[in-house]
Amino acid sequence: MASWEQIEAEAPDLAGRARALLDAHVHKTLATTRRDGSPRISGSEIIFAEGEIWFGSMWRSVKALDLLRDPRFAMHSGSMDPPDWPGDAKFAGRAVEVTDPEVISRVVTQAPPGPLHLFRAEITELVVVALGEPPAPGETPDHIVIESWHPGRGVRRIERS
Repeated sequence: MASWEQIEAEAPDLAGRARALLDAHVHKTLATTRRDGSPRISGSEIIFAEGEIWFGSMWRSVKALDLLRDPRFAMHSGSMDPPDWPGDAKFAGRAVEVTDPEVISRVVTQAPPGPLHLFRAEITELVVVALGEPPAPGETPDHIVIESWHPGRGVRRIERS
């Protein structure tokens, strides 16, 4: 598992494209696992700080309870509608709850009043999906490009028509 800083060091181009896509929209979609094993999706915001990706939750929300029980998660960037779609970014891993008040105050600069949960992402996968280059100038792209990073494997690129 890796920090955001580690991914930036190992795969700077992919990390830069992913960061731009993640920063393009405030709200992301977070996938967690319910107690019965079924999936749950929730809206979430992320914070890039101290070389990490962080996300929070209201105190004792179902999203937080899911992550405390089973820390596996996946996060997806917001998307624009075609034809302006620049691509999507997603990352997955394990959420580690951080309870140190000093860390929380450094990372969450605009916290709502009252208790909250703060999670640090330990990343096992980063993926960017985008349209490939068109076959000729003025033509429509005819394939997508999927670039992924995993610890110990580096960046992999796949094109699909």
